[in-house]
Amino acid sequence: MRDVSTSLDMTRITTLAAVSVCAIVVARAQDPPPPPPASTPSVVFANYNPDAINNYRENPKVVRAMVDRLVLAVTGQPDIAKAWSSLVAPNDKIGIKISAAGGELFTTHHAVVNAIVDGLVAAGHPRNSIIVWDRSLGGIKEAGYNPGAEGYQLRSIAPRDGFDAQATLSAPMLGKLVWGDLEFNPNLGKTVPLSDTENTSNISHFAKVVANDVTKIINVPVMSNSEMNGIAGCLYNVTLPNIDNWRRFSQATPFGLSGIADIYADPHIGKKVVLNIMDGLIAEYGGGPKAEPNFSIHHATIYASKDPVAIDAIAFKRIEKWRAKGNLPPIGPRGMYIETAGQMGLGNSDLRKIDIRQIGHTPEEPQ
Repeated sequence: MRDVSTSLDMTRITTLAAVSVCAIVVARAQDPPPPPPASTPSVVFANYNPDAINNYRENPKVVRAMVDRLVLAVTGQPDIAKAWSSLVAPNDKIGIKISAAGGELFTTHHAVVNAIVDGLVAAGHPRNSIIVWDRSLGGIKEAGYNPGAEGYQLRSIAPRDGFDAQATLSAPMLGKLVWGDLEFNPNLGKTVPLSDTENTSNISHFAKVVANDVTKIINVPVMSNSEMNGIAGCLYNVTLPNIDNWRRFSQATPFGLSGIADIYADPHIGKKVVLNIMDGLIAEYGGGPKAEPNFSIHHATIYASKDPVAIDAIAFKRIEKWRAKGNLPPIGPRGMYIETAGQMGLGNSDLRKIDIRQIGHTPEEPQ
């Protein structure tokens, strides 16, 4: 089975075309995360523990220990309070971006979020000041969350009103506006047929939660493919779910396929993300990010890194292998934005520049 380097090489010509477009588009993004020196590898920590998940159910005690060990490893600090204090300042407004698209089985696990929140509380942040959110929170009760009793804020993004009219991102493609988008006009087309450009826009608006309510983000996606965007990993998790008029970035064009990297580079997103923790306790390689148990595996692994691109490159490789074993077609070009993000300086997409460090148990298969 070819690895991610081979899969991505097959789309290099298309990718280079997208990168040339991104070079123009990314100039919009002011103050993006500075690119790491070319000689500096990215470090991704992986914690595998077969006791963490059984029959789709997490073991909270084991999961908490896994998360804490990862945070200590990433920060190099001696205790969990100092570890989180090295990532967020006392006056920061902290948000935890989860993935709740997978409902009961494939939402970011409750124990992962609780471990993060408890670590932040140990670092001095009031529990009720911490925001945990996704575009929609359908299925979180079934996934073990108890809204109103967690102590932290659980939020979704309200259709239309949840977006900031002043926080915008433009891209050289039109998207068809639908109900829930800030600029959608429900009256157009009722009496006179729409033209090709009515109820369309080349503007997206950022959700108020990322534009106004948080200054630091802990990004906690589920390890999953995306039927429209290749994988629903770290880059995806904090971009498309946090903007309106997002469907245009799912189009199979250089503009569409590179859009995720461009959105991440915007200062409303990229410079706020201080840590990425990918929940791979149950990994999904088909049908994602919505729940598809037939294409899932008990991976029993959690990943952590300050580099979202590096985690996504590793996830891409793993998911492609599982898809091949399951006789599913390769993700191929739909995942090319990972390489685009690397070439934009958002992190390392080249596996030769990624140092995967195992902590805990030895995995049954190489990560």
